[in-house]
Amino acid sequence: MLKKSFQPKDIEKKLYDQWEKSGAFAADVKSNKTPYCIPMPPPNVTGSLHMGHALNMTLQDILCRYERMRGKDVLWQPGTDHAGIATQMIVERLLAKEGKTRHDLGREGFLKRVWEWKEESGDTITSQLRRLGTTPDWPRERFTMDEGLNKAVNKVFVQLFKENLIYKDNRLVNWDPKLHTAISDLEVEFREVKGKFYHFRYPLEDGSGYISIATTRPETILGDGAVAVHPTDEKYKALVGKKCLLPIVNRLIPIIADEHVKKDFGSGAVKITAAHDFNDFEVRQRHPDSGIPLINLMTLDAKMNENCPKEYQGLDRYEARKKVVEDFEALGLLDKIEDYTNTIPYGDRSGVVIEPMLTDQWYCDAKTLAAPAIKAVEDGRTQFIPANWSKTYYEWMNNIQPWCISRQLWWGHQIPAWYGPEKSVFVAETEEEAYAEAKKKFGGDVKLERDPDVLDTWFSSALWPFSTLGWPEDVEEVKRYYPAETLVTGFDIIFFWVARMMMMGLHFMDDVPFRKIYIHALVRDEKGQKMSKSKGNVIDPLELIDTYGIDALRFTLTLLAAQGRDVKISPARVETQRNFTTKLWNAAKFCEMNECVLAPDYKPEENKHILNKWIVSELACLSRRVSDSLDAFRFNDVASHLYHFTWGTFCDWYIEFTKPLLNGSDENIKKEVRETTGWVLDQLLLLLNPVMPFLTEELHTNLLGKETTEKDDWLQTKTWPEFEDRIINETASAEINWIVRLISDIRSVRSDMNVPAAAQIKMLLKGASAVNKERLKTHNVEIPCRLRAAFSMRK
Repeated sequence: MLKKSFQPKDIEKKLYDQWEKSGAFAADVKSNKTPYCIPMPPPNVTGSLHMGHALNMTLQDILCRYERMRGKDVLWQPGTDHAGIATQMIVERLLAKEGKTRHDLGREGFLKRVWEWKEESGDTITSQLRRLGTTPDWPRERFTMDEGLNKAVNKVFVQLFKENLIYKDNRLVNWDPKLHTAISDLEVEFREVKGKFYHFRYPLEDGSGYISIATTRPETILGDGAVAVHPTDEKYKALVGKKCLLPIVNRLIPIIADEHVKKDFGSGAVKITAAHDFNDFEVRQRHPDSGIPLINLMTLDAKMNENCPKEYQGLDRYEARKKVVEDFEALGLLDKIEDYTNTIPYGDRSGVVIEPMLTDQWYCDAKTLAAPAIKAVEDGRTQFIPANWSKTYYEWMNNIQPWCISRQLWWGHQIPAWYGPEKSVFVAETEEEAYAEAKKKFGGDVKLERDPDVLDTWFSSALWPFSTLGWPEDVEEVKRYYPAETLVTGFDIIFFWVARMMMMGLHFMDDVPFRKIYIHALVRDEKGQKMSKSKGNVIDPLELIDTYGIDALRFTLTLLAAQGRDVKISPARVETQRNFTTKLWNAAKFCEMNECVLAPDYKPEENKHILNKWIVSELACLSRRVSDSLDAFRFNDVASHLYHFTWGTFCDWYIEFTKPLLNGSDENIKKEVRETTGWVLDQLLLLLNPVMPFLTEELHTNLLGKETTEKDDWLQTKTWPEFEDRIINETASAEINWIVRLISDIRSVRSDMNVPAAAQIKMLLKGASAVNKERLKTHNVEIPCRLRAAFSMRK
């Protein structure tokens, strides 16, 4: 028997534990069902559930539950990412509390401590995903640093190296001076900072005057290799090809023309420091004959190095900035200093300003790998939903740069390269293979030293759709579940993850990694602002679950997940959907009190009463609308259709219409109403289950009239409601929906005219057709008393 009200906490953990124990989430590689695979975007092992996770995982879970109920063999492949920088920082902080550094432990000892931390604290995020009600195949959970995935990473690295698609180069990277490692663009956070705009004069070589430049980073002047102007800028046209003197270091540098320069910004002339600015590096690439040097000015902790004048060496970059300004002023070459708000790159983990730094790193030839991946989307083998995100993908892929894949960390996949005599390098999947190659080359025993760097976390993640299935081993999972049917992810990692999975999948599996990519929007606060701790507007999904229940949060996220529109969430919105769960609970209690239970021999197509024909017909139409919306990834439409049918059609109309029938004397009609009500409620629970699994399961158990822990009794293992055309009764729908519109219009008029609820007024149905007159005559008795008392009819 149902309690007075729905108490989510009483059932959520109990039900989830029973589901997981029953094996209801498991894929079956030996099944003859159609396979359906979704690779879970692996959350960081250091992470905890945030609203972005809650949205992403809820949408994936809805699809998986839906496809299971449609009879498919669903593999939702779970796992976590080793999160190189974040994890290393956590363990280093723990060591700092002990007064130690990772260097005190050494590499092997430090990695042992990281694995210990992972075993103790690394399952926080997966336990929270269980709290959300998600249904991945948990026994298949993978970790990007586990033995199988490490084997896949090494194989891929070695093969790409042998194909000349991985190489070492000296290029600019985002360098974190605190963490002492290169970081990806995704790990760079841009902040608006109030600073200064410094204007300096560089004397022309022939002594005829000066050329003025402006910069926000005077310390990099010491490495200038040129001054650039726009090719169409008339005021500098005569200077192109000449030289100017770089003050302080007294080096002559060329004046060149390049379209990178904005002639209407500042003086229209810019300094080119190719070793400390990404744009300047590209300018140098475009002017190979200009002799622009690459002068690295800084040490790895952003102090001025031996390439600077002696009086600058050892200074912090900001101390050097101050000295450069002072020296220019002393030379009489400082024009002015202006206040300026600039956008500065910070490391999102370290919180320090990132320095473009010229370093030796490993690179992947992304341009070559990108070509087949671009064509796969153009050919429709992989489809972006919404389609406009393909433009973002094309823009990135068509302009892709070499991918820096090495990181100066200890935690991660150590690069499988060993250095030997005469600057030799041996790239192999194992150390034994590397030594065998070295002995073959040098004809005897040699000493090798392994590259200390690790691979970018995104490198192992790029292999996720096939490495998690067991590749490179020859296993059935790879054959059955690759390519995946669907990927669900956010637009912010199209470049960093989606594009790279496309490249690696096509190169190593000769097929796209997934057929469809659903891109969802960001979750923001109710004012549309991005959530951040600094703003104090972060909403914790776990707190919402504690307050309102998992189903209310899931339904809210689904209702707000419109394609191309940010999800603006607030506790008040979740509270509103908690009211929806209460509405459904109360409807089920009404059914229970009126003995509206499941009848095993009930056949909806055999209904006699028009109200029962109508509700069955409306339910069949609802099922089609929900299915169509799910197939098209219109999640908000799914929730909207379910909401309006449940609250309006079923609760406010059908139940109210049938109350007089249940209180009547015709036992045949009462039986049919009870059986129809119980059946419709159960079918509605099936349709709601992918979105609201806990409430619907509890109500379904009540309808069955027994407690069960059997997998075959769970809603998620039932068949998705799909109905034949013959169950749709257009005549019944037209008739009852006309009555519904009539009553709704009356309510609306009374509200607009401020007619008191108890007042009885006359209604004139002007020009009524014979059909409508007959409808009124037929249904006058069945119109609920609380509505019928509001008016008297005069035809």
